[in-house]
Amino acid sequence: MKNWALLCLWLCCSAPAMAHKASDSYLSLDPARLQGRWDIALRDLDYALGLDANGDGALTWGELRNMSDAVFAYAMQRLSVASAGRDCALQPGQLQVASHSDGNYAVLNFALSCPDLAGTWALDYRLFFDLDAQHRGLFSWAGSAGRPAIFGPDSQRQTFDVATEHSLWQVLASFAGEGAHHILIGYDHLLFLFSLLLPAGLAWDRTGWRAVGSWRAAALEVAAVVTAFTLAHSLTLSLTALHVIALPARWVEAAIAASVALAALNNIYPLLARRRAWLAFGFGLIHGMGIASVLLDIGNGSSSPIAALLGFNLGVEAGQLVVVALAFPLVVYAGRFAAYPGSAMRWSSAAIAALACIWLAERSLEISLQIF
Repeated sequence: MKNWALLCLWLCCSAPAMAHKASDSYLSLDPARLQGRWDIALRDLDYALGLDANGDGALTWGELRNMSDAVFAYAMQRLSVASAGRDCALQPGQLQVASHSDGNYAVLNFALSCPDLAGTWALDYRLFFDLDAQHRGLFSWAGSAGRPAIFGPDSQRQTFDVATEHSLWQVLASFAGEGAHHILIGYDHLLFLFSLLLPAGLAWDRTGWRAVGSWRAAALEVAAVVTAFTLAHSLTLSLTALHVIALPARWVEAAIAASVALAALNNIYPLLARRRAWLAFGFGLIHGMGIASVLLDIGNGSSSPIAALLGFNLGVEAGQLVVVALAFPLVVYAGRFAAYPGSAMRWSSAAIAALACIWLAERSLEISLQIF
């Protein structure tokens, strides 16, 4: 009992760090015009440089403008561009501000001065990796000059041949990797799925939760739940990414937090114990719109949007299946012990619900609840 109480406390104290989209930046180069644009999250720059001069928690345009030289210097020291094996000089230009799905970004416009434009290009990206190993640099070429790319701690240097049209397989592979990455660090989506998996191997009757005693029955139920969730979020992910539907990001993120809380509470007060597949489908529609916000940000520079959508969705499903494959046997095995439904599952669900309620308050009220 003590260990599960400690787990609940740890999850609640970790809420602010888990409540938001992962750190990304968006870099684009135009080799024809020798120009570049780099969108970097203001929250990340503030963490690295301390842009909020008066410490009031509200970053203003004046504070950003006063630190523009430091912002450009910090970023440009962490990006190298070379053409035909010769380094290009990066010349700072205009500083602007733009909005993405997860907040405001500083837009760094810059010019390229390259001795030779022939041959391959090489980019060396090192932004924020020393501060956040989860950070990703999402790169695209203006127009269809070359393939998009994703920079991470293990892929800081990449080369491109802008004269060669990138294949659909390259786009698929690149966006599949990003989809898998984002679902594996998407704590709200994972906790929703985990809440649905906690009763795997259990059945509800008037006396409470009891073990079903059959791996096959448990596997069939989990397959139904996961399939329903997959179909639902794949549908709305596609429709949102293709701009068929659109809801305010704040509403979607708040609804996702509410879905996590309700799924967890359903394990304690099982009103929908026999309809968890429908629960997964209904809330999966909302989760798809949330996942799509990532693709909308990283896919804008792709010359093959359908391939990017397909690859990203396949990556999301692959990451999800890995989580299910790891969690399912552990949960079903634990369900054979009498203490699991009344203690372990109850306290785990309570911890998840508490964390989700914190997210719901943060997202709906646009506040940050710093509780540690």
